[in-house]
Amino acid sequence: MSNLTEKSGGLFQFIKSKSFLTNVIIAVVAIFIFVFGLQWWLGVTTNHNQKIQVPNLHKMSLDEVTQKLDELNLDFVVIDSASYNPEYPKKSIIEQDPEAGDFVKEKRKIYLTLNPSKYRDVVIPDLNGRTRRQATTHLRSIGFKVGNNVTWVHDIGKDVVRGLKHNGQKIEPGTKLPKQTTIDLILGDGNGN
Repeated sequence: MSNLTEKSGGLFQFIKSKSFLTNVIIAVVAIFIFVFGLQWWLGVTTNHNQKIQVPNLHKMSLDEVTQKLDELNLDFVVIDSASYNPEYPKKSIIEQDPEAGDFVKEKRKIYLTLNPSKYRDVVIPDLNGRTRRQATTHLRSIGFKVGNNVTWVHDIGKDVVRGLKHNGQKIEPGTKLPKQTTIDLILGDGNGN
């Protein structure tokens, strides 16, 4: 027991000693210097106070975007778009991330969505034997417009589809046409045998 008392007494003596106090002060100062030095280094290497405002790139061509973002020291990545927007020029920017007006740092990548050059092509379905209403609904649901130029043919079924036309030419099922194309119906007149 006396051995334990001597050791604990020696420990308290060491804690009260000048060398221990000096070592603690050196350690605390070293920690402060390290923390402030690390903050300064991170601020310099990460461009902490740098802010570049993202420009509005909507409706710009890729050449215009490249020039604009090079001036600001920003990078970009192009993401193709599946949905054509007729209100935007072909191959122009329709979406961007981050949005215009956001603040970013140097060399940040801006993700761009391009407007395709046309609507995507859709396969013409086989609607022969369907009613006018069924055919109209189906064509509209897959992205076509249904025209008012109905061609009537002598047939037993009234308002039954007997074919489809585009620009006055008969089109076969399986043909591909761009979305938003106007398709006219060829319908039976109900006067056949």
